[in-house]
Amino acid sequence: MPRKPGTLKIGELSRRTLRSVHTIRWYEAQGLMPGVQRDSAGRRLYQEEHVAWLDLMERLRLTGMTISEMRRYATLVKQGKATIADRHALFAAHRERVLATIEDWKIGLALLDRKLDYYGEWLSTGRRPTVGPYEVTPPARRPRTLAARPARTAARSRPR
Repeated sequence: MPRKPGTLKIGELSRRTLRSVHTIRWYEAQGLMPGVQRDSAGRRLYQEEHVAWLDLMERLRLTGMTISEMRRYATLVKQGKATIADRHALFAAHRERVLATIEDWKIGLALLDRKLDYYGEWLSTGRRPTVGPYEVTPPARRPRTLAARPARTAARSRPR
């Protein structure tokens, strides 16, 4: 039976998105791929929208969104326009966490830069610098504790 125009089989979606078939199936099994249809033989049929959807899911994952939050978003999308305010709130809250993480990473990057300068000086002069890599002005903002970070245990089993 011929498939509908504009549909993609899983192998085509895999090639287009540079994600493995296994990864695509995993996203679907996790409830993160709304609107997947099947043909009369039970094979998955994807739409063009799924190409962008997989990219969004990957970007959200890379920014630390939990699988449960991603699942919540997919559920809201399935429910239609009535959930736009909820989707906006979900992304606004996630954006705040991303910004906080970026600030933490800036502090970590500054420490790495200081250590590189320290060891670079040691390598270039052959002598240990008199100022240690930790003897610097503390940052204006202290990093959050690990307890303040969102839980990511469920997210660790994701395919890469």
